Amino acid sequence: GDGTVIGGAGGAGGDAGLLMSSGGSGGFGGLGLTGGAGGAGGNAGLLGCGGIGGVGGYGNFAVTGGVGGAGGAGGRAGQLMGIGGAGGAGGQGDVTGGAGGNGGNATLIGNGGNGGNPGIGPTPATGGKRGTGGAAGLLLGLNGIDGLP
Repeated sequence: GDGTVIGGAGGAGGDAGLLMSSGGSGGFGGLGLTGGAGGAGGNAGLLGCGGIGGVGGYGNFAVTGGVGGAGGAGGRAGQLMGIGGAGGAGGQGDVTGGAGGNGGNATLIGNGGNGGNPGIGPTPATGGKRGTGGAAGLLLGLNGIDGLP
């Protein structure tokens, strides 16, 4: 939820069932002087995709400016096959943007999730750190793509 000083963190997405389903998405961080962090995406079971990380909250404070919340991490892919969840985007901030969440890893077969884009600040130099793409599966797959610079 939204807060005067720190926005509440988004809830984590639920883990999937054993066989074929995907993890839930993380919740959005709330608005505050420091934006709340986005929740992590849930992990998949044996087959399925990791959940997507939640978006960081907006850092907004009228006097000194605010810091955007970090994006949530993407969930891990299924133990046998599946794609890692994408990292959530960092929140926008009036002083600095929040970091993008890292993409979830694949396990045996599948691609890593893409990293989240950084939150924007008032200038390009004050944007957040971009998220890192998740690792490819051990047997087959591609690494996830890092978030935008």
